[in-house]
Amino acid sequence: MNSSLMPASRVRIQSGDFDLNAEVDALRAQDPRVGAVCCFIGTVRERSAGTPGSVSSMELEHYPGMTEKSIEAMIDAAQQRFDIFGARVVHRIGLLRPLDQIVLVAVTSAHRGESFQACEFLMDYLKTRAPFWKKEKTALGEERWVDARVTDDAALARWGIVAPA
Repeated sequence: MNSSLMPASRVRIQSGDFDLNAEVDALRAQDPRVGAVCCFIGTVRERSAGTPGSVSSMELEHYPGMTEKSIEAMIDAAQQRFDIFGARVVHRIGLLRPLDQIVLVAVTSAHRGESFQACEFLMDYLKTRAPFWKKEKTALGEERWVDARVTDDAALARWGIVAPA
């Protein structure tokens, strides 16, 4: 896909919430080629390590500039693998509470299969490679950093990408 046709604002890191409809409208940008839009929204769960009600908040940190560059590279990789027209990633940082939206991945293509695959690829990549750090606070006031999960590494490996040791 010709990157000059991709929307200029493919990646945003922000503390405020995002509006799904506005993001999809901007991604589609009246492009008559689009036959499919696939979106994933990740939200803060109130459960951690299988314990219901154990998360009262989550704080996300990142390296400004480095994070955006890393996600841009992820989108470039998705473009090389899948026949997509556009992709957009919006990721929140700062203090979030259960039910808050954390991340949006949206992808457009001519057909649903490519959009679904590219969206899943981008989420698998984000979960393992994007430079974000998450700290959960429990209802008891305890704080803990969220470690990468083996299942996230396995999800990325199915795309032929091995997470660093």
